[in-house]
Amino acid sequence: MSELAYSLHLGSDKNRKNISKQNGKNNLSGTTSLPNNAIQNVRQLSKVDKHNYRKYDNEQDLIEIVRGTSSPLDDVKELYLSEFEEARLEYNSKQSRPSRMIDNYFDNVSNNEKKDLACEIILELGDKEYWDTKDENFKKKMSEVYKKTS
Repeated sequence: MSELAYSLHLGSDKNRKNISKQNGKNNLSGTTSLPNNAIQNVRQLSKVDKHNYRKYDNEQDLIEIVRGTSSPLDDVKELYLSEFEEARLEYNSKQSRPSRMIDNYFDNVSNNEKKDLACEIILELGDKEYWDTKDENFKKKMSEVYKKTS
């Protein structure tokens, strides 16, 4: 039996520098497992949205959504609203100056260069060579594995 490669990619603040991205491309695994997966603003989140769901080509039918919708951008906006709206309203109620109030917490974080808006976690099981030897039915079975673990 051949070995099945796997990797986990997780962004962090230390990955914001260009040197970290370059180092990630040269690591021992031969993958870019150290790039900056921390998403700092809505522009970057929009790029993730287009890339992850292949909105730039005609291969969207190859993507099966296990959790969430076909838009990470909309999912993160909804998450911010459901998780932080009550706290935002409470914070605003204690402010005496309108300039200190936060209208939209998602936008507030997105416009702050010192904060990350989101973090992308990528789980990869197998590599291109492995998956090129599998048929569509086998590939679709993996969705069930991910559904049971999410």
